[in-house]
Amino acid sequence: MEVLTIFNAGIRWPYIISQLTSKPESHVPARDREKEMPGNVVAETLRGGLFTRIVGKRLLFFQEVGSTMDEARLRAERGTEEGTVIVAETQTSSRGRQGRNWVSRSGNLYLSVVLYPTLQTLPFLNSLCGVAVVRAISNISGLKPRIKWPNDILLDDKKVAGLLVESAIAGEQVHNSIIGIGINVALDADEIDEIAGGAISLNHASAGDIPRDELLREILEQLDALYIRLNHGDTPVEEWEELLDTLGKRVRITWRGDEFVGVADGIDAQGSLLLRQDDGAVLTLAAGDATSLRPVNQERQSF
Repeated sequence: MEVLTIFNAGIRWPYIISQLTSKPESHVPARDREKEMPGNVVAETLRGGLFTRIVGKRLLFFQEVGSTMDEARLRAERGTEEGTVIVAETQTSSRGRQGRNWVSRSGNLYLSVVLYPTLQTLPFLNSLCGVAVVRAISNISGLKPRIKWPNDILLDDKKVAGLLVESAIAGEQVHNSIIGIGINVALDADEIDEIAGGAISLNHASAGDIPRDELLREILEQLDALYIRLNHGDTPVEEWEELLDTLGKRVRITWRGDEFVGVADGIDAQGSLLLRQDDGAVLTLAAGDATSLRPVNQERQSF
């Protein structure tokens, strides 16, 4: 059964939760919500309060969904409110950048956010999302994650979260942007052959149980604060650059189908990577066009 939780929020207003099921007539009375919504991280998040202005104005929860990105895009095309958030317990057709599959088992955190940025603010959504997720993980767990350019969150050089930004653009008009976030909270990477050795969970890294509701709340509030600042001209690129694990390393990048090797020298004002090649030439590589980045070795280069 598909279960949704809808939250229409105002600043510091009491929240309202209602449920919809696949059959409209089967409305669940309030007294039965706990029984009917086991593991609903959205409901738990709202019980603790959510104080945002844009992100989280509407929250929808699915016990199972094909992809939160697809659900968010569908609603964006129908003109849903900016800040609408789709959260799912599990996904059956989740994906990362370049269409790669993302393992989406229960107990982790999967969400997508609908935004309507301008053409000027659009380039900063990837860095904004990375900073928000790192801040949230650090604040809730005490861990210190880093960012692998452009959109992987690392702990101990292993992937703990993945980010995705997809936008619908026509000419100079941005119709919508969807931010996707997947975080390994309780994932046992050792049990999954395709990611063993390359992933880690927050619970494993912290040797504890990270509360998903607190993590979700922190992510939404960080996204909201950073997005509001971005709309007032304050970009997150400087903080993002400080969090990048990639800088100073010799890397191999596949970009627009071609492969380049060099030292990750820095990023520009919009978050594109500056790659210094062996002949001294510096390439500016936009995040959206990169399909892979791998360290050539694990030694940091000095310059």
